[in-house]
Amino acid sequence: MSSQQPHLQVRKRRVFYIPGYDPIPPRRYRELYRKEGNAQAAISGYEIDISAKKGDGGYGWHVTSQQDGGPVETDIDVLVWSDIVRDSMARSIPATYAQMARTAWIYITTGTLWRLMQLRKGPVIAALYPVGMLLVQLALALLAAWGVVAGLAPFIGWWSLLPASAVIFGLMRWFRKIDSRFFAYYLMHDYAHSARMKGEYSPAIQARLSQFAGQVSLALRSDFDEVLVVGHSSGAHLGVTVLAEVLRGSGISSDRALSFLTLGQVVPMVSFLPKANALRADLQYLSESEELNWVDVSAPGDGCAFALCDPVAVSGVSRSGKRWPLVLSAAFTQTLSPERWKQLRWRFFRLHFQYLCAFDRPNDYDYFRITAGPQTLAQRYMNRAPSRSRIEKAVSKYTTVDT
Repeated sequence: MSSQQPHLQVRKRRVFYIPGYDPIPPRRYRELYRKEGNAQAAISGYEIDISAKKGDGGYGWHVTSQQDGGPVETDIDVLVWSDIVRDSMARSIPATYAQMARTAWIYITTGTLWRLMQLRKGPVIAALYPVGMLLVQLALALLAAWGVVAGLAPFIGWWSLLPASAVIFGLMRWFRKIDSRFFAYYLMHDYAHSARMKGEYSPAIQARLSQFAGQVSLALRSDFDEVLVVGHSSGAHLGVTVLAEVLRGSGISSDRALSFLTLGQVVPMVSFLPKANALRADLQYLSESEELNWVDVSAPGDGCAFALCDPVAVSGVSRSGKRWPLVLSAAFTQTLSPERWKQLRWRFFRLHFQYLCAFDRPNDYDYFRITAGPQTLAQRYMNRAPSRSRIEKAVSKYTTVDT
């Protein structure tokens, strides 16, 4: 199959990047690629240049690179769903607390939270963090209000409830205003968005994923040597559904390589939910496809990802024909110098984006060689064994798939 061609030399590549749950416009990803690509090129000894996107379409950029003796032209597009994210975050403070209660209820009563805890503690702690932080903020506001009532009640009686209410309202608004420091509201909206339909895609997301699938299919009919889809964080399970729709809809030309790279995935947060039948079916279908190459990269140092958890296997949908994904570790403690690791170790959100950044001690994972180098994803990892620390035990309580 095209994704297995050992002698294909990439001269033109199309990359589709699917971000995670991120309300910020895609310009940040171009700046991140430019900054970190130049840093990695200086470390690894190749050339890379970023320029404005050529042609029509969504937001993206053009990359020219000289690696391993050959020039490569890459067009990178960000598949944007930040508008849907922003709409899902446009909630009042009381609505966010109601959302917190509903989300916790779903994960607890379905048994999903307990199952997730059997995988990696890091992302479960990250999921519980916004609940704890929001409750602490509410408790502090109530405590401050109680102090106001205790101080004023002897003088003005029940009228003291008015300034106490103002204190609660003011503190809660202040906490939300400085959420860029705590990420409590952001993470709460993230998990609530995944859980609100118990694993089903909303009509808005489903329509957007079909649009993405159309863009990928069009690229596969163009003159690119490799079409690479990159799904980061929540973008990983969205990418699974996009590529499943692409492959069900049409075959892949024999002279095209279709590649799928998932980074820091959180697939179990959705695939373990009771109504995620469609996603589980897509995972199963993609894992058996001969028409693509799928590599999943994560790192135990990333506390926001289900590191080294095979998303197909732990979701309980593996069958005898399973081929993918190849589960690999970015091994932050080895690929980052001790000094760099010390700087980043407790910056959890920054580490979750490290897959898109430069490594000062890179091994065979180099985001900029994968996206701008002359080898396909299949060629780069042709003889690579999966991580020995990967988790393949079927853990999900719900394994039903759409047929």
